[in-house]
Amino acid sequence: MATCNYTSSSEDQTRVLGKWLAELLPPGCAVALIGPLGAGKTRLVQAVAQACGVSREEVTSPTFILVQHYHGERAIHHADAYRLGDAHEFAELGLDETFQSDGLFFVEWADRVAEELPPARIEIRIDVVGSETREFHISSTTPDYDDIIAALAERISQSSKSSLG
Repeated sequence: MATCNYTSSSEDQTRVLGKWLAELLPPGCAVALIGPLGAGKTRLVQAVAQACGVSREEVTSPTFILVQHYHGERAIHHADAYRLGDAHEFAELGLDETFQSDGLFFVEWADRVAEELPPARIEIRIDVVGSETREFHISSTTPDYDDIIAALAERISQSSKSSLG
């Protein structure tokens, strides 16, 4: 499966990644977000939602609510598995229809419920490498999404080239 990496040293750079994802992710795409507390999982969803016309302030971590739904130019479904005991509890949320919708579906702490997620998805692992710096490791779990990763890698490469020159 395809992979690419993106380094963000600011919220503005994370917002750029969110914009690219909003433009490239196909309808019905599930995105598994994995990273420690404070890594920027919710911040990335805010960036995607903002690119889809949803106010950033409207997008909050669904830790206590479990699932949030946002409606802009694209529907965005945002779940958080942090407080769930296991994948079975995630399955009990009854999100099967949501996974079948044309919206984008983001799951924070996705590694805790991976077996309940669609097998075809984008995975984004976020590493904290500094007070403001994050390393995003983006991969596809299916060849069907390899073109998305390739297009994203091209944008990252072009952005790096333009910032150097």
